[in-house]
Amino acid sequence: MKVLFVTSEAEPFAKTGGLGDVAGSLPRDLKNLDVDVSVIMPYYKEIKEKYNDKLYFIKCFTVSVGWRSQYCGLFQYEFEGVKYYFIDNERYFDRDGLYGYYDDAERFAFFDRAVLQALKEIDLKVEIIHANDWQSGMIPVLLKLEYSKDPFYSEIKTVFSIHNLLFRGTYDPNILPELFGYDMVPYEDGSLEFYGGVSFMKGGINYSDRVSTVSPSYAGEIQTSLYGEGLDGLLRNRSSALSGILNGIDYKAYNPEKDEYIYQDYSVRDLGGKSINKEKLQEELGLPVDKTIPLIGIVSRLTNQKGMNLVAEVSDSLLQKEVQLVVLGTGDYLYEEHFKNLQYRYPNKVSANIRFSNELAHKIYAACDMFLMPSLFEPCGLGQLIALRYGTIPIVRETGGLKDTVIPYNKYTGEGNGFSFKNYSAWELMNTIEYALSCYGNNDVWSNLVISAMNQDNSWKKSAEDYKNLYLNLVTQF
Repeated sequence: MKVLFVTSEAEPFAKTGGLGDVAGSLPRDLKNLDVDVSVIMPYYKEIKEKYNDKLYFIKCFTVSVGWRSQYCGLFQYEFEGVKYYFIDNERYFDRDGLYGYYDDAERFAFFDRAVLQALKEIDLKVEIIHANDWQSGMIPVLLKLEYSKDPFYSEIKTVFSIHNLLFRGTYDPNILPELFGYDMVPYEDGSLEFYGGVSFMKGGINYSDRVSTVSPSYAGEIQTSLYGEGLDGLLRNRSSALSGILNGIDYKAYNPEKDEYIYQDYSVRDLGGKSINKEKLQEELGLPVDKTIPLIGIVSRLTNQKGMNLVAEVSDSLLQKEVQLVVLGTGDYLYEEHFKNLQYRYPNKVSANIRFSNELAHKIYAACDMFLMPSLFEPCGLGQLIALRYGTIPIVRETGGLKDTVIPYNKYTGEGNGFSFKNYSAWELMNTIEYALSCYGNNDVWSNLVISAMNQDNSWKKSAEDYKNLYLNLVTQF
């Protein structure tokens, strides 16, 4: 079974968020399950700077973008057994950063058509195209409305994955004739129209054969008006074609037994190194060194979506207790200043690191006792999965992937791997933290929680098996 995985970012080439992690890990694990998967993405400036001498040129051709004929170069590179293709056009992709430009509609209209055209240019016959998020949302549209008339493409099926429904890729309706060469029928019949614009995301949902998202709970949530971002009605209509498959994490990149960034390696069989990591991090950050003080970590974008307004509301109450708080991240100015101010007022209890550091992130995951992630919504979430891997007990709100991966501790049965609360409420957050702190005071309870957390399998292996089954069902059903 041949699959083309289409993405706008992929680790280690170029990444801004969770999609990059998925595209860097899932194809490799699919390959291990005998799925012949290739990945295709834009050839960004930062890729050229890092990998220019490793990629090799295949061929060039022209791609129609409305009335324009644009150059397209195609490059290839094999990474960890997976073949990656790169769509090159300096006008569109030789820029700093990946997204956020005034002409993103044109950039990804070019990319989507170039992906389909590249298949025929190099005679790469695939059974499934797996498109991801709005940047590749028009590929199922182009395939159904245009390319399927060509026998080369007529048997190809599509999967469209939603990683974050908040970003819908909505633009002026004139992009249909201007960038795709279409009349206004797909807008007027409602299949692409979204509140007066044309949405790439809606196109992907409407025209793909199957729709997936990154956790079972999120698949249910986006069918409600609260989380559906205006597309809940369409998603309910397509519910029979919608499935939620949990993301995993790269167990090689996040491995407490072999982590080059942390102070001391450790394992579920020998947890002594975790205490060493805690004391070393306290020392590095200028906090009092005391392994008995509960150390709470936050590694996050500092935004409302990540629940930072709840954290800000409970901060002073929390810091009246015998705890330490370590924060790493950037985001809204209000929250950046809030955590700086907490450090100023509680210098022996708070370390505010308003930046991003992969090395410090690893150290926080390894050293902390608890990990705070009270998100307003979270399609899957990465932080809680890494925290579990390192035996750092997550405190989360029950939403999306957080609900699916964090099992709340039950004091009567001893089951669970973390703590959670349901309503988006500062009072419930504080209540849950206090419950976690009370459990921390019982060594037997806490040791069992850590062991349970570290024994949970959140690798990509199971997720890859679920995607393979999705592909097989799609191919055999049609």
